Amino acid sequence: MGQQKIRKAVFPVAGLGTRFLPATKAVPKEMLTVVDKPVIQYVVDEAAAAGIEHFVFVTGRGKGVIEDYFDIQYELEQMLRERNKNAELTLLSDLLPTAGTASFTRQQVPLGLGHAVWCARDIVGNEPFAVLLPDMIMASEKSCLKGMVELYDKTGGNVLAVEECDPELAHKYGIVGMGDKVGEEGFKITQMVEKPAKGTAPSNFFINGRYILQPEIFKILETQERGAGNEIQLTDGMLALAKSQEFSAYHFKGETFDCGAKDGFILANLAFALKRDDIRPLIEGPLKAITSKM
Repeated sequence: MGQQKIRKAVFPVAGLGTRFLPATKAVPKEMLTVVDKPVIQYVVDEAAAAGIEHFVFVTGRGKGVIEDYFDIQYELEQMLRERNKNAELTLLSDLLPTAGTASFTRQQVPLGLGHAVWCARDIVGNEPFAVLLPDMIMASEKSCLKGMVELYDKTGGNVLAVEECDPELAHKYGIVGMGDKVGEEGFKITQMVEKPAKGTAPSNFFINGRYILQPEIFKILETQERGAGNEIQLTDGMLALAKSQEFSAYHFKGETFDCGAKDGFILANLAFALKRDDIRPLIEGPLKAITSKM
């Protein structure tokens, strides 16, 4: 269709992580580890697998360790060289973004997701971009964002990733209405409803924390009034944008773990550990033993 390529992704990492206190008093929630990598690394890997070239982190006070993580640590690398720890050196090198492809900007006041996205406006510029919530990590053969980009290449406009939930739980999520099917994995979005009253949801498809948005969203967010929680909500901005632009849904069929919640974080550690050939044999037996005693 000739639309612009999705080159940039925004990661709103300024959140305080209150659901994980006291750990997040000193450690950003995005740096909590799932097996042996911080949560944010999984999300960045997903973006890289989708062809993202520029990673934009919207940070806040106390989040400097995230910037340090995506930088070279000379003392550590020198020590690894001296001890011939070549595998570890290669691992660190492979995780490091290419120089100049990671940008960091501050959200001085926590005014919500919409405000955090707006803070990235000058770095993103006048081109479509992705937003990935750093709490949510996905497990699938094809990365969630990659599937979204493939759908975007067909449809243009804006693309949201969605998953199915139990219809009885639809009132807990941001739900979309279903329109015409697009390819094998997508459909047109006819409406978006944030936490609909029980029995009123237009479907059981909920937005799962991955977005591809056109740059016109920035102008909307600039004057967006505060909504739920007295915050500038991205959903409100998308509803305004939907009046003039199309939205499509990518139906993600993998596993999603909300690592901002204790249960999701624990389940993510178990799931990713059991997928590892080097770890599964060490924990599968003990896990069965623990659960058999419960």
